Amino acid sequence: MVLLTVLDTLLLVVGGVGMLYQVVCIVASLFARQVTFPEAPMTNRYAVLISARNEENVIGNLIDSLRQQTYPSELIDIWLVADNCTDNTAQVVRSMGCHVVERFNKEEIGKGYALSYLFNYLNEHGYTETYDAYFVFDADNKLDKHYVEEMNKAFHSGFRILTSYRNSVNLSDNWVSSGSALWFIRESRFLNNSRMLFGSSCHVGGTGFMFSKDVMKRNKGWKFHLLTEDLEFTMDSVLHGDRVGYCGSAVLYDEQPVTFSQSWRQRLRWSKGFLQVFRYYGPALIRHAIRERDFSAVDFTLLLCPFTVLGVARLLLGFIFALCGFVSWTSQLASFGGWAYGIVISVLSMMGLAALTIVVERDQIGATNKELFAYVLSFPIYMLSYVPISFQAIFSKAQWKPIEHKG
Repeated sequence: MVLLTVLDTLLLVVGGVGMLYQVVCIVASLFARQVTFPEAPMTNRYAVLISARNEENVIGNLIDSLRQQTYPSELIDIWLVADNCTDNTAQVVRSMGCHVVERFNKEEIGKGYALSYLFNYLNEHGYTETYDAYFVFDADNKLDKHYVEEMNKAFHSGFRILTSYRNSVNLSDNWVSSGSALWFIRESRFLNNSRMLFGSSCHVGGTGFMFSKDVMKRNKGWKFHLLTEDLEFTMDSVLHGDRVGYCGSAVLYDEQPVTFSQSWRQRLRWSKGFLQVFRYYGPALIRHAIRERDFSAVDFTLLLCPFTVLGVARLLLGFIFALCGFVSWTSQLASFGGWAYGIVISVLSMMGLAALTIVVERDQIGATNKELFAYVLSFPIYMLSYVPISFQAIFSKAQWKPIEHKG
């Protein structure tokens, strides 16, 4: 059937182009120097925004790392929105001399809504004009002491939106935390670093990013409320013509889930969020890529492409058409065999990618050689679990739920 042929071709082209692009990014990152920024005056005033829900166990670590920055502390104001907290998060942060805004809303749940609430408060009380730019962090983060200084250099160089190097405090806890940590390190080292080399836009992660006062005014604070508000913010910025920069010398550490159930729940939300963002921004990105010849739009169209949805549609149609006698079972089994071969190649590629990430970023990773070898073997398992997660995301109603952090 023509429809099956079209889907097969689309899957082959999208998957092939995506893999080729990954290879090009890896090669570019291996053989080109990381983009660096010149020294800059430390005169900008920054607001640090933190959304926290029951994070009394870890929030102090982030505030301490902010207070220990090489950037002048009097130019960094810390604002926390205590979002539906039932513990002592707000009291802990107040006792450390930071600004706290408490929010109680059980209908509009999620980090995006919390940031909107905080920005509304800042606007109503006239604080937004005070700051040149805004940092966004999660409560479980820790920062290298040069973090703000390095981001300030990149900000002075002309970037209005910036993301940073994302490392983890607990990569070596187990195979679940290592899978997530290696994924973020890979994204920083091989993807965002290469995007800077190519002159295209980078991807803002859920934490460790900043944006200028001008961007804040354009968005009237924070207007992004999908399940992956960071990805939504990135797509909106690209469509507005902003180039999101990456500062690899600014290192952030966050805490990864250590149980498979937590990781599954988190990645289910991400997968559902990707589908939401593709629904709302996919057509506009494609038009932008064609009209403006913007490679960033092409890049993020590939990132958002609902590959699992296409694959599930192809499987179901193949089964239905074979059941109805429109195509032979032999042809469909042959197609499935080809897909199985592709999965095997993908598993081997994932092991190679994890190994390469560890070799290249060995100085940034806190784990023994024995642990790292085990995590190379387990990384494909972590990644392949995205298949059922992505399948569930098509039909489920994922919601934002907090993950307990131990610090």
